[in-house]
Amino acid sequence: MAQDNKISKNIKKLRQAKGLSLDRLSKIADVSYTSIIKLETSGITNPTIYTLQKIAKALDVSVDDLLK
Repeated sequence: MAQDNKISKNIKKLRQAKGLSLDRLSKIADVSYTSIIKLETSGITNPTIYTLQKIAKALDVSVDDLLK
């Protein structure tokens, strides 16, 4: 669970650092708005690597950056 929470915090922190809204990130990453919200609030605790790759690409970071 700690790892999942870390992913949530990292996505939110990186998204905010880029000045992106939840809606904008969902469009850039081609991930549903609902999924982005659930990821940031730990509603999704086991995102697929595919989803993480799309979000990482949209945020211009590595998947590793989302996980650490």
